[in-house]
Amino acid sequence: MIADFHLPDLGEGLTEAEVVQWLVAPGDAVTLNQTLAEVETAKAIVELPSPYEGTVSTLHAQAGETIAVGSPLIAFLVEEEDAGTGEDPAGTEEKAQPNLVGYGAAPSSAGRPARRARRTAGRPPVTIDAAVLEAAPHDAAPSAAVDTVVERPRSTPPVRAHAKRLGVDLVLVAAEVGDRVVTRDDVDAYAERVGSRALKSTAAPVTTSEVSLDSRGGANGQARETRIPIRGVRKHTAAAMVESAFTAPHVTVFHTVDVTATMDLLASLREDKSLAAHRIGPLAVVAKAVCLALDAAPGLNSQWDQAAGEIIQHNYVDLGVAAATERGLIVPLIRDAERLSLVGLADAIRSLAETARAGKTSPAELTGGTFSISNIGVFGVDAGTPILPPGQSGILAVGAVRRQPWEFRGEVALRHLMTLSLSFDHRLVDGAEGARFLKSVANILEEPGRAMLLR
Repeated sequence: MIADFHLPDLGEGLTEAEVVQWLVAPGDAVTLNQTLAEVETAKAIVELPSPYEGTVSTLHAQAGETIAVGSPLIAFLVEEEDAGTGEDPAGTEEKAQPNLVGYGAAPSSAGRPARRARRTAGRPPVTIDAAVLEAAPHDAAPSAAVDTVVERPRSTPPVRAHAKRLGVDLVLVAAEVGDRVVTRDDVDAYAERVGSRALKSTAAPVTTSEVSLDSRGGANGQARETRIPIRGVRKHTAAAMVESAFTAPHVTVFHTVDVTATMDLLASLREDKSLAAHRIGPLAVVAKAVCLALDAAPGLNSQWDQAAGEIIQHNYVDLGVAAATERGLIVPLIRDAERLSLVGLADAIRSLAETARAGKTSPAELTGGTFSISNIGVFGVDAGTPILPPGQSGILAVGAVRRQPWEFRGEVALRHLMTLSLSFDHRLVDGAEGARFLKSVANILEEPGRAMLLR
């Protein structure tokens, strides 16, 4: 019988998702919990497992198409028992359900599932001679005459997107790197060596839906304008920022801090071989200072609940750390950050950044923050006016650390300076509380030993 799989709620009430790519095709045999497709929500890229064991009948959406939660996604030809219409014979085990956020329990089988071959139209079996690949990589590309089965190269969604932009076939890159995950550097190295002939021969043609031309044209024969669909993370971020900017009355205050003592502390920590693997940096110290200072500034760790007519004060810190990715700005969370040591915060920040860059941040890791930090200093920027994430009453932008002349103990000396920019919701936080909080953070950064006096 035919069983339809509808796009489930992927967590936190998201209403739609874009199909990034299908990993199966009509006629493919699939097993329970086998990954069917990658879909991009407003917050993350999610792999969808199969709820059935059977044969793919129909794909109800194409790659690049955005569909609503609850809409048919894929149809399977399954036995009635697999579709849940038949009775389970006595003595047999209950069938596992697909492991999907908000969908069901994890499969009962243990261990890492084996990767399967993928049906790819227009590609013959990939057996690439190393000499051909070295002498003329563009000639090693399979022809488009045969429909066959090949193994999908192991890589992350951002790497696949990067390869697509460069017109690089990941199958050929995977043939070079062997049995490991293909990285962005692998793609760049391959593209640089192959040169423009491969890029011209494999790049997708530009369609009129992607560009808009006028009689003046553009430089180097390019279209004068490029139209990019607003979707995914950028669409969600834009909506959230507009909602925040026009709902919460923002106030931003600035303070330049002498962080020389903090930089000296970090230098001494880097010399400690037992801490070498933790890579403790200025952002981790700022995060620790924020957690300590919030204890005396409850308004900055609160939420305005308009519907209930209440102010919700949080007695914990779910700290958001803004991360710039190829898909846009996201703010993953460090849960219960106030409980972590400086080393624990440094490890958490590094883990969040690596996961975000790989496009593997889950929707659950992006929802429910109580206060956020944005490290604009990594871009060489000193100060800014950050916009509050919806539902939060405070966000701190951390500027670049610069060595500049500064008054110190009655004399002018070269010191390490950093500018902090604090935006807060004026409904919850008045100017005095915002200023005291910013000064508390500054005091800890100016004299890290002050942290020993707090809590």
